[in-house]
Amino acid sequence: MGYNEKSDLSETIYIAKRKWKAFLHSLVYYTCRIFPIDHKKVVLWTFEGDGGYGCSPKYIAEEILKQNREGRTNFRIIWLLNDISKPFPEEITKVKSTLWSRAYHLSTAGTWISNSRTFYGTRKRKNQCYIQTWHATMCIKPIGKYRGNRLPKMAYIVSKYDSGLINYVLSGSSWCDHMYRDGLIYNGKIIKTGTPRCDVLLNQKEEKHKQMRAEYQIPQDAKILLYAPTFRGGSQSGQRSVNTEESTVDFERLTEALEKRFGGTWYIFLRLHPQLAAKMEKLQVGQKSERLIDVSQRPDMNEIIAGADAFLTDYSSAIFEAAMAGIPGFIYADDLEEYIVDRGDLMFDMYQLPFLVAVDNDELMERIGEFDEEKYKRDVEEFMERVGNMEDGKASERVVDVIKRKA
Repeated sequence: MGYNEKSDLSETIYIAKRKWKAFLHSLVYYTCRIFPIDHKKVVLWTFEGDGGYGCSPKYIAEEILKQNREGRTNFRIIWLLNDISKPFPEEITKVKSTLWSRAYHLSTAGTWISNSRTFYGTRKRKNQCYIQTWHATMCIKPIGKYRGNRLPKMAYIVSKYDSGLINYVLSGSSWCDHMYRDGLIYNGKIIKTGTPRCDVLLNQKEEKHKQMRAEYQIPQDAKILLYAPTFRGGSQSGQRSVNTEESTVDFERLTEALEKRFGGTWYIFLRLHPQLAAKMEKLQVGQKSERLIDVSQRPDMNEIIAGADAFLTDYSSAIFEAAMAGIPGFIYADDLEEYIVDRGDLMFDMYQLPFLVAVDNDELMERIGEFDEEKYKRDVEEFMERVGNMEDGKASERVVDVIKRKA
């Protein structure tokens, strides 16, 4: 298990350039060491600055702000962003992510928190703490060494470099305890805090149910299916439309199938991965419908899951979080064979998961029609027990306890 060791000349040159650039960037970090470390300063970012106020870093920040207001802590929060127009709470200082701003704030903060890899060339000082939350609970698509020779050599180098900086990786299951070693190429400390982004699924379902419907101006008794396809090679450029190819989801039929099986009036919320959504102002889809709503620009997917009634994806790990929220999860994998060839063997046999799987529109409508709530509930419980799930809605509190101890 490892990366693709074969390199052509162009890749060798590319890697050499990246390493040289990382070295030059490191000099800026060393320069910023003239400034002292402030152990009450916490710096966060998501998806290398492309994400907004979302994922696990958001829920850790929310807990810090809560404890600040209660007088239990007095941390200062800095958030690195590529686009500082994104909305944030007033108590959080937004900083445009540039080499010099990153170097200064990361060199002077007591704690770093991220849900993705840090910036290649970053240097960490002694007595600083880097907490890696990652951006998933469990995963379907392979990551890190699980990609085998499909893992690009540069990706391996960057991953290994970042993992060498990390003090703690957060885990919410025994499955992740094991997977992170090769998945993140990491041999450091893994702490069983739970996953902060899952707290909202267990603590705020009723609140988010009302909030999602009010914000998107749909009836309070409306039902929502969140469709969240994963970040894939074919759409990383932003050129692939989600719904213009024959094999993609037929939203009109999907709405009809949901209403026939579950009753009520259904809306489809469509959300792309943050790194793809960041490149697109508005999602272009082939079908127009008043009940098809693009929520791709919303930075926090988990609050949508908390307010939703069903979840649909191809290979996104968020389906496990939908199961934790107690809502039906469906998999629509119309390019399964191609995806495995491109990405590598999946982390689970999808047909052994609690979710109903379809490979075309006809099968998807059939699976929705035959959905058995009691069986689904039993299957989810058995699966969560098998993977050693420990989510209990208190992960953010545990992480802030770690930050306080380190400070």
